[in-house]
Amino acid sequence: MKNFSLIRFLCLLSFLTFLGCESKKDDADSGNIDAVSRNGEFVANPQEIKEQEVQLLPINATAPDFNLPGVDGKFYSLKDFSDAEVLVIIFTCNHCPTAQAYEDRMIQLVEDYTSESVRVVAISPNSVNALLWEELGYSDMGDSYEEMKIRSHDKGYNFVYLYDGDTQETSIKYGPVATPHAYVFDAERKLKYTGRLDSSEKPGTANAEELRSAIDAVLLNVEILEPVTKTFGCSVKWGWKMSWTNKVNEDWAKMPVSLEEINEDGVKMLMNNDSDNLWLINIWATWCGPCVIEYPEFLNIHRMYVGRDFEFISISADKMEHKAKALDFLKRKHSSVNNYIFSGTDIYKLIEAVDPDWDGALPYTVLIEPDGNVVYKKMGTIDPLELKKIIVDHPMIGRYY
Repeated sequence: MKNFSLIRFLCLLSFLTFLGCESKKDDADSGNIDAVSRNGEFVANPQEIKEQEVQLLPINATAPDFNLPGVDGKFYSLKDFSDAEVLVIIFTCNHCPTAQAYEDRMIQLVEDYTSESVRVVAISPNSVNALLWEELGYSDMGDSYEEMKIRSHDKGYNFVYLYDGDTQETSIKYGPVATPHAYVFDAERKLKYTGRLDSSEKPGTANAEELRSAIDAVLLNVEILEPVTKTFGCSVKWGWKMSWTNKVNEDWAKMPVSLEEINEDGVKMLMNNDSDNLWLINIWATWCGPCVIEYPEFLNIHRMYVGRDFEFISISADKMEHKAKALDFLKRKHSSVNNYIFSGTDIYKLIEAVDPDWDGALPYTVLIEPDGNVVYKKMGTIDPLELKKIIVDHPMIGRYY
């Protein structure tokens, strides 16, 4: 009898497990973003999306509803803003220089309309699957959900910042042309304005006048003379652009990798940096665990900023008899940059040539301006985000055009 009861219990448990798995599968198949969570917290899961036509939401159309996660960990839909007479939705993102140029204007806009019945919501539409390293040259980070949290904190966003990078269902319904792209809805959530915030990208030259004018018109219930304006900025990174991303990454992996010998005098010349670029130099070795673990980060940084006045250079501290091993490592990492290996037999001459204050522990990284001025140096592993911020905020690089 006990065996029969045990069998019944096991059968019931299996059946319930099956139902639970099918339920989760159905949620995932339906694009329900709530299905992708861990311990109640949202976990981003960018999907491969079938290519489709995207059309701009027409004037007087009803705002499409959504259920999207914010950087505060909460999910938001239109009903969360139902108390506002005017709802402003701005499609923006982390990486785009134009979007970054408007961040302070968006923050000021929210502050200026605090006493009015106006709510501002920002949505990041981009899929990280369609975003190349080479497109991040004006930023310190990409458009992932986790990076959105960092940007919101760093800039002190005073508005809700939502993520639509998994399925992009909301973005497809609204049809933003570029980032940033603003939409203004009235109390009935009918679209009254769509387009740019203003016509002057450079920070300090405008204050979102066109968007403010649209908001004021809706508050006063008067006609907006130009309800649709053109937008300028970065194109939306739709998930179906993955094939292009994959092609660029494959082309990068096919680029030739070489390893040149360099002596003490050559290292000194590198440290003097007689170029017109900002140089990031990393001294590493194949026998150094932290070196080989962090090395791919330098290649990502190189790809981010190589289109600017920037270059990454690597110097191997391996002994010359291990040159082949060092080259093999560089090839496996697709390090198609200027790679050097110290040709001298006295490693302390390398240390002195790089930095007399360096005690020789690897890895060692320096960021050098033209004419040899060191603006950053780090013994030990880098903090990639910290270093990217230093690079992009350097006067030679910058976040805007």
